[in-house]
Amino acid sequence: MNMGFGLYQEQTLKLVMTPELRQAITILQYSAIDLHSYLQEQATENPVIELQEISATIDFPKKEAESTPSQFDWKEIVSNRAVGEYSVNKSESTYNPLDHVRGPGYTLYDYLERQLSYVKGLTPSQRKIGLYLIGNLDEKGYLEIALEEISSSLGVSVEEVEDVLTVIQHFDPVGVGARNLEECLLLQLQHEGLDEEKIVNVVQNHLLDLANNRYQRIADQVKCSLQEVQEIADVVRSLNPRPGAPYSQGETRFVIPDVTVEKVGKEYIVLVNDASAPRLTINSFYEKLLKTENTQDEAQKFIHEKLNAALWLAKSLEQRRLTLMRVTQTIVEMQRDFFEHGIHYLKPMTQKEIAERVNLHESTISRATNGKYVQTPRGVFELKYFFTSALSTANGDAASSESVKQRIKALIDQENRKQPHSDQKLSELLLQEGIEISRRTVAKYREEMMIASSAKRKRY
Repeated sequence: MNMGFGLYQEQTLKLVMTPELRQAITILQYSAIDLHSYLQEQATENPVIELQEISATIDFPKKEAESTPSQFDWKEIVSNRAVGEYSVNKSESTYNPLDHVRGPGYTLYDYLERQLSYVKGLTPSQRKIGLYLIGNLDEKGYLEIALEEISSSLGVSVEEVEDVLTVIQHFDPVGVGARNLEECLLLQLQHEGLDEEKIVNVVQNHLLDLANNRYQRIADQVKCSLQEVQEIADVVRSLNPRPGAPYSQGETRFVIPDVTVEKVGKEYIVLVNDASAPRLTINSFYEKLLKTENTQDEAQKFIHEKLNAALWLAKSLEQRRLTLMRVTQTIVEMQRDFFEHGIHYLKPMTQKEIAERVNLHESTISRATNGKYVQTPRGVFELKYFFTSALSTANGDAASSESVKQRIKALIDQENRKQPHSDQKLSELLLQEGIEISRRTVAKYREEMMIASSAKRKRY
């Protein structure tokens, strides 16, 4: 081996991660909501960019799909200011369904305060205690602060605090003001007239056994039959352990589909939801300033840089749109049986198969489908939903994991509740249908669907 130092000239080909390429990759992996926030941020940093909000509605063609231009003349887009905007879809409706979504109502504090104001015979001190109690309820409707602490803070007796708390515990929703789960359930049982001795005994002493379906242990200690324990469990599970949850003012999150699939005749049309992001426009003031001859060189250079950044952003948006459309069209082609007949016809599919069909890298498919949703005639799905693993069948074909999950769920729904199917029995039943699956895999799929084991599903 000849080892030594020297200078050599050779040609290599490598990918340079430029800021523009990094921006295009970032835009591709953004969902509709994230893309909206990103464009708002870019408009703040780049004075040349203006954003115009548009409707979230897409008009579908009646016969033919929307034509997809392969190339765009970006200079023409900038020079043609008659329209004054960049947009792929020119025929959006002014109707926005989000304008008709009901906003958050009154809080649990407001609701209970209103009920407290209707109670007659309370002294000003008792009303003060009542407001203090209501203000210390958590989002579940529970009172987690000790009565002694309230008594010390307000300078009143513990007995007076207990009396006002009893009044609040009779408010709607039933169970509010409880200090723990046990008291919450007992308040609801009392309100429904179901506070029999055996039910109260189970709630007070055997909640953990009840949650784990240890019915035999409960029956031995309460001195009743398994059927009676089963009936008590049904009653307790019908109660609400979080009475204040419906009034919680948590953040409401909406799913805005990035792509829409519509069936027109016998064909499926794929349209990217351009209305999910605002239109990118060029500020007319800076455009006129750029054409002015007496503009300083530094100002023109600055505007040129910002204009080039805006054009690249527009190009990246169009690349994202075309990539989403190509990927979704390929998914629809491969999963046509699913769209026609339902979940049981969902075929196993990988990102590598889609990448080979659209001639893109597998990582690009991952970015294009991650966090993206598609609205179809069968509902709204995440694009990742269509990528499922394959399970072999007796005839040599393959079944998707999602379709097998649905079949497991169907078998469990049809089982005899007194003799529920074990995981091994489910595996044998699926084998009779030509689906080869192990008991361990059945247990895994059952747990993913949050279905209890056969021992906990059993009825007496």
